[in-house]
Amino acid sequence: MAKLKIRPLNEKIVVQRVEAEEKTKGGIVLPDAAQEKPKEAVVISLGSGKLLESGDRAKFQVKEKDRVLFSSYAGTEVKINGQEYLILNEDDVLAVID
Repeated sequence: MAKLKIRPLNEKIVVQRVEAEEKTKGGIVLPDAAQEKPKEAVVISLGSGKLLESGDRAKFQVKEKDRVLFSSYAGTEVKINGQEYLILNEDDVLAVID
């Protein structure tokens, strides 16, 4: 993955979805129309953090290159240099996969 020239603001993060499975566990090949968009992604870039009432910034619970699960309808899809990315609020991230 090339270094992005996009910097999310505040508590936003930029992620790139992992590739969708093309086969079921039973070995059936799925056509593109039948494949669900994965809810799993890799964190590419982080904003500066949520602005707190004290004027400080909250630290992120995720870091770059973390593999995460996110809500189904979360974020905004964007295309940059032919690559598809998703811009999410940190609150849309459900878990980090180790």
